[in-house]
Amino acid sequence: MKFLLMLHNNPAALEALDAAGRQALQDGHARFIQETQRSGELIVTQALQHPSRSAVVRVRNGQPAVTDGPYLETKEFLGGFYMLDVADRERALELAAGIPDAAIDGMGVEVREVMFEAGLD
Repeated sequence: MKFLLMLHNNPAALEALDAAGRQALQDGHARFIQETQRSGELIVTQALQHPSRSAVVRVRNGQPAVTDGPYLETKEFLGGFYMLDVADRERALELAAGIPDAAIDGMGVEVREVMFEAGLD
C-alpha cells in the first residue's frame, strides 16, 4: 500500500528551534531516510521551496492567469513529503510518528493513502 506523508511546516515553530533543535531535525530526517531506504519502504522524498516562491495558475474563459505566491494565507504550508510503500495503514502511521516534525509543537505529518497513480515507471 502506498501512502503520502506530508510535512506541514509552521514557520513560527521552526524559528523557535535553537541550533541544536534545527540540527536534530536535520539528523532525524537523515535517519528516517536511511531507515526507510534500508527497509525498502521509501519510494521518494522531496522538500519544497518556501511558498513565497510558488505560483497559482487558474484558467478562466480559456485564458490562463498566473499569480505569485501561495494560494491561501495561512501560517502552515506543505514543506515536503515522503512517498512510502508499506504493508498497511498502521505501518504508515508508525513511520509518520518517527519523522521529527511530528514531535515539534505547531507542526505535524499528514498521512494519506494513495488512491491512484501514473507515471512512476
